[in-house]
Amino acid sequence: MSTNLLSFAGKTAIITGASSGIGRATAVLFKELGASLLVTGRNEQNLQSLVKELSLIPTKSDVHYVVADLEKEDQVSSIIASFKKHFDSLDVLVNNAGILEGGSVETTSLESYDRVMTVNLRSVLQLTQLSVPLLERTKGSVVNVSSVNAIRSFAGILAYNISKAGLDQFTRCTALELAPKGIRVNSVNPGVTVTELHSRSGMDTEAYQKFLERSKETHPLGRPGTANEVARSIAFLASPLSSFSTGISLPVDGGRHAACPR
Repeated sequence: MSTNLLSFAGKTAIITGASSGIGRATAVLFKELGASLLVTGRNEQNLQSLVKELSLIPTKSDVHYVVADLEKEDQVSSIIASFKKHFDSLDVLVNNAGILEGGSVETTSLESYDRVMTVNLRSVLQLTQLSVPLLERTKGSVVNVSSVNAIRSFAGILAYNISKAGLDQFTRCTALELAPKGIRVNSVNPGVTVTELHSRSGMDTEAYQKFLERSKETHPLGRPGTANEVARSIAFLASPLSSFSTGISLPVDGGRHAACPR
């Protein structure tokens, strides 16, 4: 097998939510594999730090960033506008950005529901739509970052569960619709992964540590995952190594999706 199958030399990618967590790890890995990147996020300081880190990786590729709040339609559009200023072609779109907010069917406000659905699903639709003409030229690939919550239901995070289930269905639908154009669309479904997602949702440090400890029991492999492990699966799905795969949702969850409470 040629090692070039996992090389992104000469390729370009957009990665959303790249200022931290899985997005940041994916940006680092893609740069190591030779990709030129446009990275996006809401935190400009974190993006600048990422670009500085990426500049130290000795591959012949360019990196640019754009600050964008995916709740705002015009800022989603600005991602593609910025990309076109720097690059002529797009090979990979990684829809990674996402938010988590707590709430049950009785307590979830419509404002919270709309916010989660806009960032986690509506912005993915919009950015993918805008990317299709570019991806068609390169027979490119889309990788959506979903969640084990799309496969299993967990009480208390209703909107998040719905958004990720919708994202998996979006992945399958677009895979069918874009296959005639030669564009592959897949998703990864992480389990508990050590990132800032839960702390940003309002979980304090003590509760988060207990949550991670609990994951040692709920995940058959006995631990939470790392952002780097998810990034490697994203790279696999984005690369020719998975050239005959489209419409799949790949669990990267230490077996959590297969486990049932006892």
